[in-house]
Amino acid sequence: MLPADPQLPSTRPYLIRALHEWCTEHGFTPYLAVKVDATVQVPMEHVRNGEIVLNASFDATSGLRLGNDFIEFKARFGGIPRDIVIPVDHVIAIYARENGQGMAFPAPPAPSAATEPGGQGSDDAAPSPVAGATPEGPDGPPGAPPTPGRSHLKRVK
Repeated sequence: MLPADPQLPSTRPYLIRALHEWCTEHGFTPYLAVKVDATVQVPMEHVRNGEIVLNASFDATSGLRLGNDFIEFKARFGGIPRDIVIPVDHVIAIYARENGQGMAFPAPPAPSAATEPGGQGSDDAAPSPVAGATPEGPDGPPGAPPTPGRSHLKRVK
């Protein structure tokens, strides 16, 4: 395997857009798993273990923009509209809620103590999807695979 060329742009934003489109075209709900630090703008009260899972469907978001450097949208959390800004390199997975198919990515380098969110993410619970006005409970969608323990993501080849 050849080493990555530092001059080439990352393939991550292109793969995220492709999988988001695949989910949407096939009637699936695209979820983004995000590693949270001080550079990520999300509702910190929903961050668990330094991660958050967001419903990135067009129904749950407004003004969704899947850019090369940032993913941006507006979503309601508990009825309150919030601006969401995610650096693309902080997306650690995109997958379909209904069947878990998608792709995982390497996590960004660990932040220094200065960029660690203040006391957030110390809860032992696994992250559950929270973005958008969805009728799901706090434990995720009905019928979803259990989140504790091993991931339920499937590799797409």
